[in-house]
Amino acid sequence: MSRSYDCGDEEQRKTGIADAASTVRRGELVVLPTDTVYGVGADAFSPSAVAGLLAAKGRGRDMPPPVLVGSVRAAQALIEDLGNHGQDLIEEFWPGPLTIVCAATPSLSWDLGDTKGTVAVRMPMHPVALELLKDVGPMAVSSANASGNPAATTAAHAAEQLGDSVAVYLDGGPCADELPSTIIDLTYAVPRVLRSGAIPIERLRAVCGTVIAELKTTRPAPGEAKETSEPDAPADRGQGPAAPEPDA
Repeated sequence: MSRSYDCGDEEQRKTGIADAASTVRRGELVVLPTDTVYGVGADAFSPSAVAGLLAAKGRGRDMPPPVLVGSVRAAQALIEDLGNHGQDLIEEFWPGPLTIVCAATPSLSWDLGDTKGTVAVRMPMHPVALELLKDVGPMAVSSANASGNPAATTAAHAAEQLGDSVAVYLDGGPCADELPSTIIDLTYAVPRVLRSGAIPIERLRAVCGTVIAELKTTRPAPGEAKETSEPDAPADRGQGPAAPEPDA
């Protein structure tokens, strides 16, 4: 049976993060708050845990989850090449709602799915998420919703969709911003924005200069379901690298 912790209560937060860390190390799933929407996460270096995450959401290997980290150093260990602008973007927007797609370090022992040698990485600006990530290391994290459903903006909403497939729910209260992270692909000579989000393209251009917009809209047309989370909808990556599943 799932366990839930109110992270607005100091004792429950401490106990909950400790339980969540142990749970991740056992290869089970946890739901955590981020600065965008709630995410469901697993140990990025446990293939069985990542497979369980994709199964819980009803996703396939063709939509590999992004990876959340608790520090810039942790991200640097995952990335082989930041490109011409990666370091500047990290310094300007991390921690925060920017996901960068880069060539992954070839020696990494993990299996996130059909990544084609890339990794989508983000450092969130949320104290609960950062505390957990600094404890357990990089986590594969997708939005805490079943495929095709709206992204969860509360822990209760996530529990309604994912139920007992998740062992621990960390309740950080309602999300302050329902916009997903902006995704920028740095594997090209000229950076490409794959999905618009919380960081406008104008701010990216202020750092990078030229940026190509291959935008996936974050706002549904009237009458369509809203499913934004760094989660589900991949963008067409065009050449080689596979589109990562947007992150939470």
